[in-house]
Amino acid sequence: MKKQEYAIVDIETTGGNASGSRITEIAIIIHDGENVIDRYETLVNPEKEIPISIFALTGINNEMVRNAPIFDDISDKVLEMLTDRVFVAHNVNFDYSFVRHQLEQAGFKWTARKLCTVRAARKIRPGFASYSLGKLCISLDIPLENQHRAGGDADATAILFSRLLEWDDEGHIEKMIKNTSQDQRLPPNLPPEDFNNLPEKPGVYYFYNEVKKVIYVGKAINLKKRVASHFSGHKINPQRQHFLRDIHSISFEVCGNELMALLLECTEIKHLWPTYNRALKRFEPKFGLYQYEARNGYKYLALGKLNKFQSCIEHFSSINEGTNILRSLTEQFEIDYRFCKYLRPEDGELFQNNDIKDLPDVSHHNEQVDNAIDFLLNNRPTFAIIEKGRTSHERSCIWIENGHFYGMGYIPLDVAITDLLEVKNYATPYKSNQYIEQLIFAYAEKNPRKVFFNKQFLK
Repeated sequence: MKKQEYAIVDIETTGGNASGSRITEIAIIIHDGENVIDRYETLVNPEKEIPISIFALTGINNEMVRNAPIFDDISDKVLEMLTDRVFVAHNVNFDYSFVRHQLEQAGFKWTARKLCTVRAARKIRPGFASYSLGKLCISLDIPLENQHRAGGDADATAILFSRLLEWDDEGHIEKMIKNTSQDQRLPPNLPPEDFNNLPEKPGVYYFYNEVKKVIYVGKAINLKKRVASHFSGHKINPQRQHFLRDIHSISFEVCGNELMALLLECTEIKHLWPTYNRALKRFEPKFGLYQYEARNGYKYLALGKLNKFQSCIEHFSSINEGTNILRSLTEQFEIDYRFCKYLRPEDGELFQNNDIKDLPDVSHHNEQVDNAIDFLLNNRPTFAIIEKGRTSHERSCIWIENGHFYGMGYIPLDVAITDLLEVKNYATPYKSNQYIEQLIFAYAEKNPRKVFFNKQFLK
């Protein structure tokens, strides 16, 4: 039986992602599990300019690579050295993504089993403050010459790999290089136990960076399956590569159902504003309905852009939505349209009718405006959505008060609810927004049997 061999690889590049950057230097060291048996190293002409910041880090400039071979010219040699060997690198997904991408551009379809020496070192020699190659070499007394050059870093990685093989009494490396090993998929800085602890239940998960700051919040019907999906595939866009490198830990909160997970995700994104959450940010309301009294004593209703220093009666995600509500109120309560200010959809500027002839009675007019506002604020439904809880010993509850999301929580199964208003006592308050309320009302419409209104009793 042929002995397992390893290709220890290090590259230098023009940037941080395989889709928009190119390799400028590559070193491949072949290791048979005991000794280094072959070595290849070369500069590579990236066929594009090397940024000053990269030159400052690596010392590789445009002049140095001008007469070097392009990757297509060395692709046969690279493929030969990698074929049927385990691809080993420090933070393996970075090097692997570049090599795989450039081999593919050269016409070769190649994949390989991978081994990350960051992850292997964390398992075999836990407890170090940092697992960067430079810091590990200091901690383990490994010589590192020509740091940030492919040859120097590959040589140091080869020594690190040899020592990890020697210290691996529990067979971690053998487990990690199996095709089915989850270590092939997990980000380099994520402890496997964080992933293993994820339950297969609905909930919300949090990704943290190195300084324990939340960088992403997500919701799931199945927490373990959803988190695993982030780590599958071989996308090479810069956002994904940076995202995976930034994940250092995971926490989670189990929810009673998917709706509660979605609501919690929305409120947490609003509260934490994580770096990598982008999709839900577009649902932030941008306009509000305001009321003010002019010097002549008449009250006005105005649709305007949201101002964090001024409270509004109601908020909207679009000008048209606010305009429809304001026009509906003026018709229902017979408010003189001259006392309403709208926003022009095309430019966002306020406009109004300035005809001030034949004004209505000020007291009657102001009363109509007050009635319209009171209707808008208080003539909306109060209800609860009751479903199964996180366990068989509880029920989940979502409380809507006057048409607005108040909060959610869990009611012990042995608690008898005789008045629906008692449900509110078990709901933890959360900040709401229009998108959350749209989700709740859409869910309530589709699931009427789970919705309980005022004066209803729960059995």
